[in-house]
Amino acid sequence: MCIGTPMKIVGCEQGMAVAAGRGQTERLNLLMVGELPPGTWVLAFQGSALRVISAEEAAQTDAALDALAAVLAGGSDTDAHFRDLIDREPQLPAHLQGTRT
Repeated sequence: MCIGTPMKIVGCEQGMAVAAGRGQTERLNLLMVGELPPGTWVLAFQGSALRVISAEEAAQTDAALDALAAVLAGGSDTDAHFRDLIDREPQLPAHLQGTRT
Protein backbone atom coordinates (compact mmCIF):
# COMPACT_ATOMS: atom_id res chain seq x y z
CA MET A 1 0.00 0.00 0.00
CA CYS A 2 1.25 3.47 -0.85
CA ILE A 3 0.68 6.27 1.61
CA GLY A 4 1.19 9.86 0.51
CA THR A 5 2.12 12.55 3.01
CA PRO A 6 0.71 16.08 2.98
CA MET A 7 3.49 18.65 2.74
CA LYS A 8 3.50 22.42 2.42
CA ILE A 9 5.77 24.00 -0.18
CA VAL A 10 8.37 26.29 1.42
CA GLY A 11 10.22 27.26 -1.77
CA CYS A 12 10.73 26.21 -5.40
CA GLU A 13 13.63 26.30 -7.82
CA GLN A 14 14.05 24.67 -11.24
CA GLY A 15 11.46 21.92 -10.94
CA MET A 16 12.25 21.08 -7.33
CA ALA A 17 10.69 22.25 -4.08
CA VAL A 18 11.54 22.26 -0.44
CA ALA A 19 8.47 21.16 1.49
CA ALA A 20 7.64 20.58 5.15
CA GLY A 21 5.14 18.27 6.77
CA ARG A 22 4.71 15.80 9.64
CA GLY A 23 7.90 17.02 11.29
CA GLN A 24 10.09 16.56 8.23
CA THR A 25 11.57 18.74 5.51
CA GLU A 26 12.08 17.16 2.10
CA ARG A 27 13.11 18.08 -1.44
CA LEU A 28 10.33 17.19 -3.88
CA ASN A 29 10.32 16.78 -7.64
CA LEU A 30 7.56 18.96 -9.13
CA LEU A 31 7.39 17.31 -12.56
CA MET A 32 3.82 16.04 -12.01
CA VAL A 33 2.40 19.31 -10.63
CA GLY A 34 4.53 22.11 -12.09
CA GLU A 35 6.02 25.11 -10.29
CA LEU A 36 4.04 26.08 -7.19
CA PRO A 37 4.09 29.11 -4.91
CA PRO A 38 5.17 28.76 -1.29
CA GLY A 39 2.26 27.83 0.98
CA THR A 40 0.74 25.35 -1.49
CA TRP A 41 -0.14 21.95 -0.04
CA VAL A 42 0.79 18.82 -2.01
CA LEU A 43 0.48 15.09 -1.51
CA ALA A 44 4.06 13.78 -1.54
CA PHE A 45 5.31 10.25 -2.09
CA GLN A 46 8.86 8.99 -2.55
CA GLY A 47 10.37 12.40 -3.26
CA SER A 48 7.70 13.64 -5.68
CA ALA A 49 4.70 15.92 -5.37
CA LEU A 50 1.86 13.82 -6.79
CA ARG A 51 -0.92 16.40 -6.74
CA VAL A 52 -1.99 19.70 -5.20
CA ILE A 53 -4.38 19.35 -2.24
CA SER A 54 -6.36 21.79 -0.13
CA ALA A 55 -5.40 22.71 3.43
CA GLU A 56 -8.54 20.86 4.56
CA GLU A 57 -7.51 17.66 2.76
CA ALA A 58 -4.00 18.02 4.23
CA ALA A 59 -5.48 18.25 7.75
CA GLN A 60 -7.76 15.24 7.14
CA THR A 61 -4.87 13.18 5.79
CA ASP A 62 -2.68 14.14 8.75
CA ALA A 63 -5.48 13.08 11.12
CA ALA A 64 -5.83 9.74 9.32
CA LEU A 65 -2.08 9.16 9.50
CA ASP A 66 -2.14 10.01 13.23
CA ALA A 67 -4.94 7.48 13.72
CA LEU A 68 -3.04 4.81 11.81
CA ALA A 69 0.08 5.43 13.90
CA ALA A 70 -1.94 5.19 17.13
CA VAL A 71 -3.57 1.92 16.10
CA LEU A 72 -0.25 0.42 15.01
CA ALA A 73 1.29 1.48 18.32
CA GLY A 74 -1.46 -0.38 20.19
CA GLY A 75 -3.23 2.71 21.47
CA SER A 76 -6.18 1.82 23.65
CA ASP A 77 -8.45 4.75 22.71
CA THR A 78 -8.76 4.20 18.97
CA ASP A 79 -12.32 5.57 19.02
CA ALA A 80 -10.84 9.02 19.61
CA HIS A 81 -9.47 8.93 16.07
CA PHE A 82 -12.65 7.64 14.43
CA ARG A 83 -15.39 9.72 16.06
CA ASP A 84 -16.89 10.50 12.64
CA LEU A 85 -17.50 6.77 12.04
CA ILE A 86 -19.09 5.89 15.38
CA ASP A 87 -22.90 5.49 15.41
CA ARG A 88 -23.16 6.02 11.67
CA GLU A 89 -24.37 3.76 8.91
CA PRO A 90 -21.61 3.01 6.37
CA GLN A 91 -22.02 4.81 3.03
CA LEU A 92 -21.15 3.31 -0.32
CA PRO A 93 -19.38 5.56 -2.83
CA ALA A 94 -21.75 7.02 -5.42
CA HIS A 95 -20.48 4.73 -8.20
CA LEU A 96 -21.41 1.65 -6.12
CA GLN A 97 -24.81 2.78 -4.88
CA GLY A 98 -27.73 0.90 -6.35
CA THR A 99 -25.64 -2.14 -7.27
CA ARG A 100 -26.72 -4.32 -4.32
CA THR A 101 -28.86 -7.32 -5.12
